[in-house]
Amino acid sequence: YGFTIIMVGALGPLLVGAFPQGTLKKHTGTCSLSKYQSPVPSELEAVRMMKKQYELLTDRRCNIKLFHRKWKTAKLSVPDRVILAEAELDLAITVLTNSTTQGLAEMSEQPLAFFTQAREDLRHCMAVEAPSHQPSGKLKHWLQKLETAKKEETASCLEDAAIIYIFEVLKDLRCAAQREDC
Repeated sequence: YGFTIIMVGALGPLLVGAFPQGTLKKHTGTCSLSKYQSPVPSELEAVRMMKKQYELLTDRRCNIKLFHRKWKTAKLSVPDRVILAEAELDLAITVLTNSTTQGLAEMSEQPLAFFTQAREDLRHCMAVEAPSHQPSGKLKHWLQKLETAKKEETASCLEDAAIIYIFEVLKDLRCAAQREDC
């Protein structure tokens, strides 16, 4: 019995360090996206470095027009902005998790953790604030275009589009976080 207490006392600090600091945070009943209005500079730098590394590792330039839209994010309703940002982050997370570019995985660890937390926060806000919201026609059309691209485009072209336009995704996240002030 005494040995168990000593082992727990000795291993406790090691176990605390075994779990990453950036693990997903549990939510309460409130919704706050304010931290995404101005992401921490180190998060933005990690994303910038990942994009730069990607551009050095590959010369792909697929012609997916997924991020070329005729409408501005700021013109969407707040719930539509949240849905848009969540869908874009979901694409980014999917391509980074299943990267086809050798060497990108190491550079994408911090951005991937940031994107995953942001997506979780966006989902929570939709569940709390607008659980029955239906996307507007133009957003619904874009979401269908996204689903079609996921089915028809190659993994490498989806990766290319998601990473090349990653700062557009962050701009849409910022707009969703700013609510009516976007």
